[in-house]
Amino acid sequence: MSTGHAGYAHATTTMFGKAHDPKAPSRKGGTEAWTIWVLATLFVVWLFAIQTGYGIVSPDIQKDAGLSIGQISLAASIYTWAFALCQFFSGSLLDRYGTRPLLAIAVGFVTAGAFLFAATTSFGTLVLAQVVLAIGSSFGFVGAGYVGGTWFLAAKYGLMFGLVQCFASLGSAFSQPMISAALGVMSWQQLLAGFGAFGVLLVAAFAFVVRNPVSTPEEAAAAAEASAGKNVFGEIFSDLGGCFRNSQVVLSSLFAGASFGTMLAVGVLWGPRVQEARGASVGFAAVLSALAWLGLAAGAPLVNVVSNRWHSRKKPAVVGMLLQTVAVALFIYGPANGKGAAAVVMLAVGLFAGTHMLGFTIAGESVSPNLIGSASAIVNGVCFIIGGILEAVPGKLLPAGTPTLSDYQGALWIMPVVLLLGAGAALALKERPAAEPATSAGTNAVSAG
Repeated sequence: MSTGHAGYAHATTTMFGKAHDPKAPSRKGGTEAWTIWVLATLFVVWLFAIQTGYGIVSPDIQKDAGLSIGQISLAASIYTWAFALCQFFSGSLLDRYGTRPLLAIAVGFVTAGAFLFAATTSFGTLVLAQVVLAIGSSFGFVGAGYVGGTWFLAAKYGLMFGLVQCFASLGSAFSQPMISAALGVMSWQQLLAGFGAFGVLLVAAFAFVVRNPVSTPEEAAAAAEASAGKNVFGEIFSDLGGCFRNSQVVLSSLFAGASFGTMLAVGVLWGPRVQEARGASVGFAAVLSALAWLGLAAGAPLVNVVSNRWHSRKKPAVVGMLLQTVAVALFIYGPANGKGAAAVVMLAVGLFAGTHMLGFTIAGESVSPNLIGSASAIVNGVCFIIGGILEAVPGKLLPAGTPTLSDYQGALWIMPVVLLLGAGAALALKERPAAEPATSAGTNAVSAG
């Protein structure tokens, strides 16, 4: 599938100035591989900070731009839906063209979106910023996972993907209190412009450093044969169709979407609002949301460890979904006081949301090698579609003005329901022992490269 890799094989130098033989296969796991992976992961951490920071700056945007809470939640959902739509195409584009120049272009879109975000004066500007951000962000997480699959050995793919989510969640956890503190010394416009300025530097780094790995002659010949007589759009829709016809991919997307979509809605929008309605200060509400992201940072790699230990994919998926349902129900309907209890609950919300990473693993194990990018993109896309629903629907159910805790409790009932439906999707999966390595996601990802 990745015919574009050969097209960029003429690059003869690396960032270290050493000559590179364009005919020699790229070294897996070397210094250059780690450099490119770090940049791709940094891209994800940066865009996650912008995404999750929306929950912190949205009250100021709402006030200064004269918007309603319904418009704020609708704008957040528009981002997630635009992201999901673009996500379906980004995976196949990565399968075909690789990371150069796609990731540099993606960083450019996120940078432009950050500057538009800073210039928000109306609902229209806010929506435009969200759409531009979404286009670029759709290449972030899947792109970093793709780098891990193409630049590292197959056995390390799961670990590298889990580490991407871990660092992204850690970044979100620390960025939320930092953003809250920064708003005490600067305006939200200045803060978002700062994110954009960092993006300019990141674009330059991607343009000069990131390249595609050079395939072996056998890999290049197989990729050329697979793409013969096809155009890019034909390949994309063919790949997506092949994945959607696979029931395991569909079911894994649904349970992963329910898990991460709920986490996204809590961590980006509703978490701070509900905690403030409970009487928490803005600063402590940000800390509680950060704890949820810290929980996810631990849960994302841990769930695959548990899966391997239990020699099962299905069982930890079902158990994780049910535990996340309990944690989210306590977040919504738990006691209105008690800082310690609130901290434990938010940590648990994120920890059990790590279950969604099994969706990527199961989808990758269920498709042929040349469909790994598309399968991962479908899972990630569904995650954000459901996240958008869980951001928009409660906003429509809330009254005008300043909602009370009981108002939030009356609107957020949809979250536990969606999680229970996700547990049902996980229960419908065909069991696949975690110990089977023959068609692992790592093998698929490397083959796709």
